[in-house]
Amino acid sequence: MSNFVVPTEDMKFALDVVGRIGEISKLNGFQHLDTQTVGDIIDEAGRFFTEVIAPLNRVGDEQGSTLDDGAVTSPEGFKEAYRAYIDAGWAAAQFPEEWGGGGLPYTVGLAINEMFKTANMAFSLCPMLTHSAVEALLRHGSDEQKALYLEKLVTGEWTGTMHLTEPQSGSDLGSIRARAVPQEDGTYRIFGTKIFITWGDHDLTDNIVHFVLAKTPDAPAGTKGISMFLVPKYLPDADGSPGERNDYRIVSIEHKLGIHASPTCVVSFGDGGEGAVGWMVGNEFEGMRNMFTMMNTARIGVGIEGLALTERSYQQSLAYARERIQGRRPGGTEEVPIIEHPDVKRMLLTMKASAEAMRALIYHTALHNDLAHHADDETTRRNAASTVALLTPVVKAWCTDLGVEMTSVGIQVHGGMGFIEETGVAQHYRDARIAPIYEGTNGIQAIDLVLRKLPLDGGDAVSRHISGMTEVMDRMHAHPDLEVFRDRLTSAIQGLVDTTEWLSARLGAGETDVVLAGATPYLRQFGLVTAGWLMAVQAVAAREGVEGYDPEFLEAKVANARFYGEHLLPMASGLVPTIKAGTDFLDAVR
Repeated sequence: MSNFVVPTEDMKFALDVVGRIGEISKLNGFQHLDTQTVGDIIDEAGRFFTEVIAPLNRVGDEQGSTLDDGAVTSPEGFKEAYRAYIDAGWAAAQFPEEWGGGGLPYTVGLAINEMFKTANMAFSLCPMLTHSAVEALLRHGSDEQKALYLEKLVTGEWTGTMHLTEPQSGSDLGSIRARAVPQEDGTYRIFGTKIFITWGDHDLTDNIVHFVLAKTPDAPAGTKGISMFLVPKYLPDADGSPGERNDYRIVSIEHKLGIHASPTCVVSFGDGGEGAVGWMVGNEFEGMRNMFTMMNTARIGVGIEGLALTERSYQQSLAYARERIQGRRPGGTEEVPIIEHPDVKRMLLTMKASAEAMRALIYHTALHNDLAHHADDETTRRNAASTVALLTPVVKAWCTDLGVEMTSVGIQVHGGMGFIEETGVAQHYRDARIAPIYEGTNGIQAIDLVLRKLPLDGGDAVSRHISGMTEVMDRMHAHPDLEVFRDRLTSAIQGLVDTTEWLSARLGAGETDVVLAGATPYLRQFGLVTAGWLMAVQAVAAREGVEGYDPEFLEAKVANARFYGEHLLPMASGLVPTIKAGTDFLDAVR
């Protein structure tokens, strides 16, 4: 098993070129930053996650979290590492200083979160959900709720969770049965059972703040009747310290394919008879809207997991391929490391280029999140918010699907040893498999893309996005070695225009089933093409020269981008017939 190192140079390059840190540093509130300062932050964070968090990845997989007498214990070393993480301020980096945060841009905070996920994906789920809880309180919490809980969640002193689904519900949250009974003092008593609660209990902090979906007594049926409630593990005393234990219990933790260190809990509220004390967050019957604040934040976080596990698997596969001696080159007489074989090189390049493509897409989305909140003019903010909305399902689904594929390739590079647990590469594949499922299955993301995001802003959001891809073409034309890539990208963009117009027309004609039949391959095409454009942007920047990077590093960027553009991007055009195939074939399954 190889030692993992956070790829700080790759991250800084992506931040500079597609994350456009230089532009972000000019936005309101971030003028104190520049690329050098951000680079120093990335280097220091990279050291921390490489040295402190990454070594616990294997420990967490082997030991897992355990449940004993209603309490969950995290794997060895996790509690100490978590304390070091919050003491260093990494948990709070991207949040407002007024609530104890570091005041950094979202884009920089996202890069720090990438490091955590690559170092230890199962561990990273705990702060990921806490970040979602922070966003929910910032946007929907009362002043009193913010005063009592927000700083503790921002700094990581307390953690947060999401309680959505129930045994009978799955993704159909309209069928939840959890009850919230109003009390005279303005609180509610929560009753019901929730399942699949990530980090629903642990020993890392002295309190956990649960955000629970439930229905009040007179709630209308379906999702319209859902409200959100804040339910702490321990009810705060007058001074804000954890006090009386709330009325819920951890029934069990799931035995899972992967992410063993992350306790996935079944939680039962109100077993003591009185009900768990909770406070409504936002207005009654707006629970789904409020929860989507948490879920959209988490969906970007889950998308990062596809990148993170690809990077982790790639590093391990590269090290193994350099060391494993097997086979001879054609015409050779001596056995060579398997990295000498063309097919192994192809697999490694596929992993490397895919990781860089995912990182570019994610950082591009993060940039627009910062623009949506901090740009000077309203039009820029509005358009940037639409871009984030458009790309969120693509980040979540395309990156996580690709993460499963690339961690499988990592096993293939190892050959038979990849199937043996002690090499460690199988863990990345097992951990990756949950990412296309939770926070809204990838099929749901595809539905969101075609039914909600294509019509966004009257279709202008997707039109702006696609038209923006063509701007790089003239710059590519100046570099002969990028001509093939340019041709492939031109064809891929034309194909995306074709399918976008076709789906939009079918949607306008009310042919919803036809649109849904092509939704998943369309999302894949959208991800492939968008990432291809961003890889082209990076290739041109590297060819023209980016200050602070040596020529060999920049040449490697061009090579990786060309491999993506010439070998991987053409797959997008093959998806066009599938997207436009209609529904006739669906009757083959009954």
